[in-house]
Amino acid sequence: MDGLAAMGPLVAAVVRRGAETVLRRLAWLYEMQYWLVSTFTPTRWLAQVLGFGLGGRGLLELVRRRQPDVVVSTYPGTTEILGRLRASGRLAVPCVSAITDLAALRYWAHHGIDLHLLIHEESRDEVAGIIGRREGIRLVRGLVRPDYEHPPDRAVARAALGLDRRTPVVLISGGGWGVGDIHAAVLVVLERTGATAVCLCGKNEALRAQLRGRFGANARVLALGFTDRMCEWMVAANVLVHSTAGLTILEAQLCGTHAVSFGWGIGHIRVNNAAYRRFGLAHVARDPAELAALLPALMRPRAIDLDYGALPAAADAVLGLIRSPGAVPER
Repeated sequence: MDGLAAMGPLVAAVVRRGAETVLRRLAWLYEMQYWLVSTFTPTRWLAQVLGFGLGGRGLLELVRRRQPDVVVSTYPGTTEILGRLRASGRLAVPCVSAITDLAALRYWAHHGIDLHLLIHEESRDEVAGIIGRREGIRLVRGLVRPDYEHPPDRAVARAALGLDRRTPVVLISGGGWGVGDIHAAVLVVLERTGATAVCLCGKNEALRAQLRGRFGANARVLALGFTDRMCEWMVAANVLVHSTAGLTILEAQLCGTHAVSFGWGIGHIRVNNAAYRRFGLAHVARDPAELAALLPALMRPRAIDLDYGALPAAADAVLGLIRSPGAVPER
């Protein structure tokens, strides 16, 4: 279900046509907005109270209408409100937060949420600090598509995608919105490597048209729209250059692909970038010069050092809340 739609037209309009527009087009304003709603305590409190007041009733009505055994939130804006509803006693159904960022988790975690599911063990301390306990936090698998658990061989993936198996590939992704300095990343790939630059533009058709207009005559540049073959593209690539952090960095780890966060280090991305550096989970390039220095050394394969298949399944953790309400083990 669409949590924003359930919270009412005003909330949906502010977030979808307001905040998301700022996020995509006005980076400097988004930086200020992020500081106000996530970092500066008085305005963060005000934003949370307003969000609860405007959207809480709609979410509560949605839960009452659907009568679920458990609610799983994948969006921090709904997680915050569900946590408040749960903590106030107005919501009797167990609630779960699926956390797919590494850091900047203020809205992803709430003390009223029964169970927090992590994709990175390194997020545990931040979540525990926010909710005031270490129980009800679990590292799980299953928040990525199943094909990432058993990705294909690189040669197989390249053959399936029509790529030359001997030519290095740099996958440049701006996420679903196609944001970040994609053009600069392409120029660095062309100037500093012999790789093919594959640009995933998501649903940003304007970006795709710009790239084709600028680099269309260059056989080393491919500009693609939204794709459901992300696992194959990820495996085929030597390096992922990605602008929006999040789950895509874990997907690169699972595919043995080097990951570089570049081109959009604002707001929560800036906080995640600092955590990537701190924990060594991904490279971070603050400008084209740093990206140019990094890429040549990353053309070699990366070892898959994550024992992902041994983790408990997210679905089993959720079902455990239904079978044993109130009993949420730490791990």
